[in-house]
Order: sequence, then C-alpha cells, then structure tokens
Amino acid sequence: MTDWKPFLNADPTEWLLEENNPSVRYFTLRDIFEMPENDPEVKKAKADIMKTGTVPKILAKQEDGGYWGIPGNFYVRGKYKGTSWQLIILAELGADSADERIKNTCEFMLKNSQDPESGAFAYISDDNGVGDAERILPCLTANMVWSLIRLGYLDDERVQKAVKWLIAHQRFDDGPVELPEGGPYAVWKKCWGRRTCHSIIVKSLKVFSEIPENKRTPEMENCISKCAEHMLNHSIHKRSRPPAEGRFKWLEFGFPLMWNIDALEVLGLLTKRGYKDERMQEALDIMVSKQNSEGRWALENTFNGRFHTSIEMKGKESKWITLNALRVLKSYYG
Repeated sequence: MTDWKPFLNADPTEWLLEENNPSVRYFTLRDIFEMPENDPEVKKAKADIMKTGTVPKILAKQEDGGYWGIPGNFYVRGKYKGTSWQLIILAELGADSADERIKNTCEFMLKNSQDPESGAFAYISDDNGVGDAERILPCLTANMVWSLIRLGYLDDERVQKAVKWLIAHQRFDDGPVELPEGGPYAVWKKCWGRRTCHSIIVKSLKVFSEIPENKRTPEMENCISKCAEHMLNHSIHKRSRPPAEGRFKWLEFGFPLMWNIDALEVLGLLTKRGYKDERMQEALDIMVSKQNSEGRWALENTFNGRFHTSIEMKGKESKWITLNALRVLKSYYG
C-alpha cells in the first residue's frame, strides 16, 4: 500500500472506515486493505449494511411483492424510485443476496421486466405481465444483468440468456454508420443511434468484468477487450476518435450513476481488469487533481432528490467517490 499512497494529499482510509456508512466500510476493508470475506471485521461490516444507513431505508419502502411504486412500470414512472433503480442501488451498496427481500426484488424484475424470448430487459411489462419486447433498452439490460450477477444470479439460466443477448447486440462503431436491420435496432433508434452509445459500452464492460475469470467464455473476453479498446481510443472521457473534445459531464464524478457514466467509473473498470495504458493518463491526472487537502473527493453529480433516500450530498466530501478513486489508484499504481 505504499506505491500508490504518494498520489494522495492525505490518507482518507480512517474516514472511510467509520461505521456510519457500513457499505463503504465493508468495501474499504475488502478492496483497499484486502481483508478476506471470513474476517470477523469484514463479516460484521457486511451484516451492518442490512441494519444501518441507506439499504434498510430503501427496503422499508418496498411493497410485499418485492417492488416499489407501480408494479408494471418500474423504470419510467417515478424515475429513480421504481424497482429497476432500487435493484441497481442495492447491488451497488452490497446488499445481502441471501435476504428474502432482495431475492423477491430480483425475481420481480426477472418476471416483469425480462423479455422471455430474447432475454433482454424492458422498461415496462406487456399485457402478459412480462418484459415488453418492443420496449427493450440495452443499458437497462446491462444494469439489470450486472445487478443480478452481483446479487448471486450469475448461474441462473435467465441471466445467462441476457448475457448472450448483450454479446450478440453490442456494437463498437466509431460511426456514423447505418444501423443493422431489424431486431432492437429498429425499435429503439434513439438509444442505439448511428454511433455506438458509450453508456452501453461501459455498462456492458461492467457486466463482463463482474463475472469471475474462470466463468468467462472467449466471447465475453472478446467483448471486454473491444469495450476497453473503444474507451481507450477515446482517452476515457472524449467524444471523437482521434480524441479531441472532452465530455465535461464525464469529469463530474457521481454515485450511484444509474444509466449515466463518468470517467471515474471507466477508470475503475479498466484498472480492475489490469489495464495500465498511456491513453488513461489524462483522465487519471484529472481524477487525482480533484482530491482536497485531506485526500477526499467530492460528490459532483447526483440524482438526489429523486431517490427514496439521498445518498451523500452534492458538493460535499463523498466516501463513495473517495473509495472509488482509491480503488483506481491502488490498481493502477499499486
């Protein structure tokens, strides 16, 4: 832990280990201090996630069927308060996959949001109570798959079907190009566009990076490589290739990002996969420059006010952004 700490203005880890945020404490112990899951301190922090802070506040508003809000409209109506959004947040916060309430939510989304024919996820149910095949979204599919994998559903055949859909439909155009014929491309042109959506690429990279190496197929590894190379060719946070114009919003770090992405998320995914590439350097330097004198980063981008309960405060020191920055530094320089 000495090679990367010189990049910090001060050591924030004691702050991250405070018990008022058990999720951050748990991930700090696990990812920064590399303590094993069976360590008593790690086990206690993991258990506390379900007792203290954001997770129990969200679960307190859950309906008996495992959903929030309108059962058949879990994405658009009451955006960021519907069931799909809660599943993402609960997975991000490290909720206990063995908890019956978590299982109920996972099963609710698999039943009501997944199109059984394609395996992709839709933002609304059809008349039969399953995912509407005409309302499939690629970024929603990736977010649901990642959340379900995080919550113990990797080997579920329904999730595996969705993974195959992502592999089959992920594009890496640096366009503009003509859209492929048929399928989801024709239905949701705004999402697919004539240029590959960077959000879809990053969320797909997030999915495949969450799958343990011993369970990745060659197709998954190929998708990881293509996703990574696409973002590296754009210097992480820039629009065009060769990279020229930066995406200002991608340099405002947020948590949780939901459908959105930022440079910190991309850096985290690439360094998790072991990438150390000179095309990452500008984004890395910007990330390092954003810490304050105490080695802490601020929350710059947030959907607070639209969640069931706020997660940190915009403009204030953020344990989540700081933890994610430390993960990047440790992986890249450690």
